[in-house]
Amino acid sequence: MGSTNAVAAAAIAFVGSHFILSHPLRSRLVRAIGEAGFQGVYSLVAILTFGWLVVAYRKAPLTASLWPVGDGLWAIATAVMLIASVLLMGSLIRNPALPTGGRPGPFPETARGVYAVTRHPMMWSFALWGFCHIAVFPVTKNIVLSAAIVLLALVGAALQDRKKEQLQPDLWPIWESKTSYLPFAAIAAGRARLGGFGLHALLGGLVVWLVATWAHIPLAGWAAGIWRWL
Repeated sequence: MGSTNAVAAAAIAFVGSHFILSHPLRSRLVRAIGEAGFQGVYSLVAILTFGWLVVAYRKAPLTASLWPVGDGLWAIATAVMLIASVLLMGSLIRNPALPTGGRPGPFPETARGVYAVTRHPMMWSFALWGFCHIAVFPVTKNIVLSAAIVLLALVGAALQDRKKEQLQPDLWPIWESKTSYLPFAAIAAGRARLGGFGLHALLGGLVVWLVATWAHIPLAGWAAGIWRWL
């Protein structure tokens, strides 16, 4: 039988290794073993620590819920997860924040679609996933795991801004001036306009949302999303 402490230890290793390898150790490791070697080490560490986290989570006991979860909370989480799915799918196209192997990434002339919402749509999709799962499944081990994902996503996005400012001083500050870290902040400030979502974001997000929420039935044994009411 596992414990919640094991989940916490695995979560610290997963999140901490990401931050350490991505920032203080990255340049030294790249100089020592090259970009391809670094990516191999980074991927291996990520797989091992995430595997540890999954195993620890599965073995940890199921504690009592910390608050009641009714249909109202489920409805809010279901709607937010649709937004997260749109952000995720939209982030896969023309995203300057994605790794490019040291080459400059594509910078859209204007911030449209998911980039008008936030310049880190992928990271915010993961964070929203974490917030929603904490809200509807408030048991200790799930709060630890989901909070780790939220921390990795939101702190990672902020650190990514700092790194990009150093690596692309002529490009990234311009992109920052058109966008915002916080969702909808650039729109509220008049730096971006809501709209321009492509089918890959809207239709792709809808498909991912439907499939991912349905997958809770065979994988977790209970319905999530709209499948709770169908």
